[in-house]
Amino acid sequence: MPDTVKAAAPSPSSGGGAARAAALAAARTGLLLAAASIAVFAATDVLPGDAAWTRAAPGATEEQVAELRAQLGLDRPAWRRYADWVGGLLTGDAGTSLVNGRPVADAVAQRAAATAALVAGALAVAAPLMLALGWWAGAARRVRAAATAVLTGAAAVPTAVAASGLAALLSGTLGLLPAVSLLAPGASPLDSPELLVLPVLSVALPTALFGAGLLSGAVADALRRPHVADARRRGRPAWAVACVDVLPFVLAPFVRVVAVSAGGLVAATTVVETLFGYPGLGSLLVSAVATRDVPVVQAVAMLAALVVLAGLLAADLVAAAVDPRRGGAPREAR
Repeated sequence: MPDTVKAAAPSPSSGGGAARAAALAAARTGLLLAAASIAVFAATDVLPGDAAWTRAAPGATEEQVAELRAQLGLDRPAWRRYADWVGGLLTGDAGTSLVNGRPVADAVAQRAAATAALVAGALAVAAPLMLALGWWAGAARRVRAAATAVLTGAAAVPTAVAASGLAALLSGTLGLLPAVSLLAPGASPLDSPELLVLPVLSVALPTALFGAGLLSGAVADALRRPHVADARRRGRPAWAVACVDVLPFVLAPFVRVVAVSAGGLVAATTVVETLFGYPGLGSLLVSAVATRDVPVVQAVAMLAALVVLAGLLAADLVAAAVDPRRGGAPREAR
């Protein structure tokens, strides 16, 4: 990840359409998704131990564990297991849990709504905040480096530390929120929104600070463009300069940062859900890793990768739409 991202750099039209750019972006997303599947499978395949040891009765012999491993299909060659797994994903079958025999899709779907509510709430807080802070840092001409350093330093605070601090303040000291976020089985998190506040803030604030540090460079680049200075000389109101002359050049990098942040949020939920007892995909992933329930781990990891890649594809499509070299740009001259 670069320190900052660059603003979209429109230039005079040089041919090539937005449709071609969109097709290339979609093809690249497909290739990256295939690469992610290989990486996820390889990472889970090298985990020490396996589900056969988890399911085996206490005191089971090596022969009994080996027999159970064969029943679970874990003794097959890695390439065969990968091919079967990918083939299942392509047909909408994520397999069955090695621990309880339930369909993986059911286990993921049962937890996905809770994590989706958490990630959506965190993005709703983090996205406008990262844009505001990134704008502030990018517009701070003389102290931009210091402002970016402050944002980067604050973003370096581990999620667990941020969550503990917020819980101590908002729950322990002020008594405004519950210290844990336990949900009744089958209950929607939206039925008890107060349970979402601490988990949402715990992942949204570090994400906003990190994204703001990345966006500050794009904002500074956009503010230095000649048409922005010309608009100011002609007396255009500051809000119009921001919305019409600067924001279109920041939109693509902003969407790209939000896309990457969304994937990071899915990963960050593993810590926050465990700390607050929130029953989402993060806590499911932690328990699946502990029991070596590889199909569940792979499904959650691929879902996170899919979120990131879908967001990056959306960012590429936005960039194609606003880049004049591809036929749809904002004009610099006003």
